[in-house]
Amino acid sequence: MILPEAYATLKSPKAMETGFRQLPSVDKLLSDERLRMLESDYSRSLVLSATRETLEEFREAIAQGNPPPTVAGLVDAVIERAKAIGDASLVPVINATGVILHTNLGRAPLSDETLAAMELASRGYNNLEYDLATGKRGSRQDHIESVLCRLTGAEAALVVNNNASGVLLGLTALARRREVITSRGQAVEIGGSFRIPDVMRQSGAKLVEVGTTNCTYSRDYEQAITPRTAALLRVHSSNFKIVGFTQEVALEELSILAREHGLLLLDDLGSGCLLDTAKYGLAYEPTAQESVAAGVDLAFFSGDKLLGGPQAGLILGKKDPIAKLRKHPLARAVRIDKVRLAGLAATLLHYLKDEAEAKIPIWQMISLSLIEVERRARAWSSQLDGMATVVQGESVVGGGSLPGSTLPTRLLAIKAPEKGRDRGAVQRMARELRLHRPAVIGRIEGHALLLDPRTVPCEDDLVVIAALRQAVRVHLLS
Repeated sequence: MILPEAYATLKSPKAMETGFRQLPSVDKLLSDERLRMLESDYSRSLVLSATRETLEEFREAIAQGNPPPTVAGLVDAVIERAKAIGDASLVPVINATGVILHTNLGRAPLSDETLAAMELASRGYNNLEYDLATGKRGSRQDHIESVLCRLTGAEAALVVNNNASGVLLGLTALARRREVITSRGQAVEIGGSFRIPDVMRQSGAKLVEVGTTNCTYSRDYEQAITPRTAALLRVHSSNFKIVGFTQEVALEELSILAREHGLLLLDDLGSGCLLDTAKYGLAYEPTAQESVAAGVDLAFFSGDKLLGGPQAGLILGKKDPIAKLRKHPLARAVRIDKVRLAGLAATLLHYLKDEAEAKIPIWQMISLSLIEVERRARAWSSQLDGMATVVQGESVVGGGSLPGSTLPTRLLAIKAPEKGRDRGAVQRMARELRLHRPAVIGRIEGHALLLDPRTVPCEDDLVVIAALRQAVRVHLLS
């Protein structure tokens, strides 16, 4: 700590000039053995850039009255900066939070078959837009459309970059400069400031809200229809839940109303699903198959949520509106790339082969028995020198899916000792786990660090145990 009078001295012109002179030159710093070795891992230009930036940073610090660093401290700072520049910042983590579709941690992990398909597609050339039978140009959609139609009963299908771009494309191509009617309770925000009214405005369509936040009736839609109306839009409230006195119009009823008035019916399913979630003790989630059966013209949903695949936006429906979307200029701007297209196709094949629960990681986690979760939690606990217990808890699906619906689980709980408890020990342990490679991410509740085996692949158990033993030894047993 610098005392006020010392700070004034350091900030004097003479003191600053002395501090500046104590900084080594770029060339002298680069002659340090550790920085010369660093060049073999990165490059001379990268290390040179890191050195210059570090020296400039310390010059500014000295100008603010801080003392000059030691040469060793400078070298450490250069190495840290070079690694920050030259190393990938997107790294694997182990998700022990109990949130299956954790948006901040990349949402759905992918099956082995999906990963293999994506790697194969990225390694060389492929028939992305080439018809091998005719030798002529083909469509990338041909690799995915037939399996989507077979799974859902849709007449046609289109895949784009993500669900937001799918909805934007649909509204732009089919409802620009016209009205789209939706329930006031469905003018939602799904996170990241993605709001249905904003998307509607961007597409050029006019949003017409009907009903109230909690109650909307068929007559509300019908009374709002004008000659300028293009479509009715149902938006599934996938990331929130309204309970109590509520009323909404069934999709089948909206379908009848749309046909009577010659309107399109659009259905934004949000996270999307092909399996019956109630089978696993979760709340009901509308499926893509149900949407198609109800007669919608277009249904939109994500690929990296309850489907369990890579990021994508899936659009299902009838041939004519899908054809209009294909021809729209925006379709090229939001099209999916070859790697994710290959991964999505491989994921969908799991459903076609009736092996989604066995092969797709999120469905493996959802279907994992409580007995198995507890067995693993106790195995972790047994390795931590009595510093952890196993407690009851809940896992959630997450990713804007099934709000309020949980799965019973067992959690590993680590607390600082009651006697002389260091209230910061749990936070420091959590940080130590985050800085482990691979990082292990848990959650803190009260004075306990909690880790849920449900969202951790079995093959990572030894890594988790090793990271936990290190964190406990450093922060609880030292």
